[in-house]
Formats: sequence, structure tokens, C-alpha cells
Amino acid sequence: MADDESGEGAGGGDASEGRGGGKSDANEGKGGGKGDANEGKGGGKGDASEGRGAPDAGRGRGGAAAAKGGADRLSSWARFKHTPFFPATVIVLLISAGAGLFAGSYTFAFANPTPRNIPTAIVTTDDGSAVRNQFLTGMEKALNASLKLHPYPSYAKARWSLEEQRVFAILRARGRGVELDVAGAAGATVAQVLSQAGGKVGRASGVPVTVRDLKPLQPGDPRGLAVFYISLAATIIGFLGAIQLSVNAAGLNPAERIGFNVAYAMLGAFSIAAIVDWGLEALRLPFAESWAILALTMITSGLVFSMFNVLFGRWALLPTWGVMVILGNPSSGGAVSWPLLPSLLGAIGRWLPPGASVNAQHTAIYFPHHQHPFPFLVLGGWSVVSAVVFWTWRHRHPGGRPPRATPTRC
Repeated sequence: MADDESGEGAGGGDASEGRGGGKSDANEGKGGGKGDANEGKGGGKGDASEGRGAPDAGRGRGGAAAAKGGADRLSSWARFKHTPFFPATVIVLLISAGAGLFAGSYTFAFANPTPRNIPTAIVTTDDGSAVRNQFLTGMEKALNASLKLHPYPSYAKARWSLEEQRVFAILRARGRGVELDVAGAAGATVAQVLSQAGGKVGRASGVPVTVRDLKPLQPGDPRGLAVFYISLAATIIGFLGAIQLSVNAAGLNPAERIGFNVAYAMLGAFSIAAIVDWGLEALRLPFAESWAILALTMITSGLVFSMFNVLFGRWALLPTWGVMVILGNPSSGGAVSWPLLPSLLGAIGRWLPPGASVNAQHTAIYFPHHQHPFPFLVLGGWSVVSAVVFWTWRHRHPGGRPPRATPTRC
């Protein structure tokens, strides 16, 4: 029984396999035939489609190539602007132009000082007006009518006006001649021009002339340039310090940057005054007042750069250099007094920080009882405006630290 059952099972299995195998082969054959047919149909359709689409594809590939070429040509300038060669090229051009402007501005102001408008006091109540008028006619001819005459009823009032630096000279008749009083401290170049012209006119007209310098310069500064140099140092070091803070201490927040600006201004001003007075003994300074003027100059210069820094970013040095060095220093009256400067420079100089600094220092050193508020108002005005602009646009300040993360409780 076991063998029979085994045989039937085996036989049944073979039969089933045979039947299954036959059906499978048949299905494979049918499927294979359909598959080949479908492949043939699909292949034919595919070839036909490819044939019809070839011209359009060609045109598409040509347009894409042209567009790519145009994009490459347009993007070459954009790519150049994102390389370090673009700012380097701009700097080359700007430095070249700046060199010419720098040399031109100083040559224009200093090379040939010419009398243009010299305020001069005339004492009208003295005797000998005919002699005085004769001398005046010769002076105006020699100076090309550059004297701006201010009549005063007494010599005392004319002298007070000289102390106030409203006039640069006093002319009055003395016996058979005239007396010409100048103030070298108010303007060394103006005093020199008037003294030389007065001597020549007196010899030519036969009028005896006595020239006196009522406010001579200090022996250590016979040409009157030391005040210009210390003001120049305060101006340039002031904005150079702000540049260094921006570059090497970029992590400072705006308020901290202003604080360090004040700190280096106070120490730098002390250094300038100490070296010039105590070290070189070139100028005897009213130390506290001169220190304060120099410190205010450095603070103002640093704040001006900081203002331009938030307005113009990395190009902030250009407007700073233009205002402070190219315009400010030549028009300051430190090297050449403003009556001898070209009209434009003489007019704007006292409204710029370098000119205000020079005026305040001159007065503090040589006219201590006649100090004017105007130069301090100019320096203070530039400082306040610069600080307000810097603080208003402090979000554009190129630096600062990210705010500390606030710890959260779990």
C-alpha cells in the first residue's frame, strides 16, 4: 500500500509537472510572440517619431548653445566684479586720481600766496592824514588793491580789534611818516607781505615807515608752522585711529567704538602737546587748553570717518581724506593765512575741522584773552552730526559682536 501510494504520488506529480510544463511553454510561446510583435511595432513608431523630431531638436540645441554663449559673455563682467581684481583696479584708479588732487590742492594753496583781502585798521583821528593817504595809495597799488580798510577813532580800539584778530595790521600817521603795526602770530605770511610791501612803498614814495610786530612768533617757531603741524597730526591720526579700530578691533560694538575713539584721542593729544612743548620746546603751550583742542580735533576726525564708514562702507577713507586732507588742511590757514589763500579755500577753511583747530590753537597760544567760541562750535558741530549719523545707521556698522544667546529653562 505504501508503494502504491508512493507511485501514485510520484506519477501524479510527473503528470502535473507535464501538464504545467506544457501550459507554461505554450504561454511562453504566446507571450514571446506578442512581445516580439509589440517590440516591432514600438520600434517602428519610435523610429518614426525620432525622424520627425530631429529638425526641431536641432533647432532647440542651436538656440540653447546661443543662449549659453550670451550668458557667458554677460557673466564675464559679473564674474570679474566678484574677484579681488575688481576692487584692486578701482583702488589703482582712485589712488592715481587722489595723488593728483592731493598735489594739486596743496600747490594751488601754498605755491604762490597772493594778497586778496587783508583787513587793515586805519586810525582816523591822528594828524598827518595826507601822508597816511599817500602811503595807502602806494600800498594798494603794490598789493593790487588788496587792503580792506576799517577806520577806528582811536589807536586803542584799533589795537583791540587786532587782538580779536579782526584785522591783521594797524596803520597810523606818526610825525612826518607812518607806523605800520602787524601781528605775526595772527598770520606770519600776511605780516611778511605787509612788512615787505611797506618798506618798498615807503622808499618809493619818500614817506618814512616804521614797521612793528606787536604779536611776534615764539623763538622756537619763527615761521609759525608748528601750530599747523600739531593740528595736522591730530587730524590725520584721528581718522587713522578710527580706521584701525574698524579693521583690527572689528568686534567692538558702536558705543564701544566711540568710547575707544575718545580714549585714543585723549592720550594722543597729550602725547602731541607733551612732545612739542616739553620735549622739543618748540612752542610754549597753554597746556590744558591746547590738550583739549587737540583731543577735540582727534575725536572729531575719528567720528567723521566713522560716519562715512556706515554711509560708504569700505570706501569711507575717500570722503574722509577729501574733507580733512585735500580740502581741510590747505584751507586751514596754518601754513598760509586765509587772506592770502584762493577765495574758495579762504571762505570754507574756517568751517572745516582742520581750520577750526588751527584757529583755536593760534588764539590759545598768542591771544589767550580773546578766545572765540566759533572754532569750538565748528568742531563740536562736526562731532555731533557725525556721531548722530553713525549711531542712526549703526546697523550698517561693519563689525560688532553677535548678541549673547539667552539661556532657556528646560
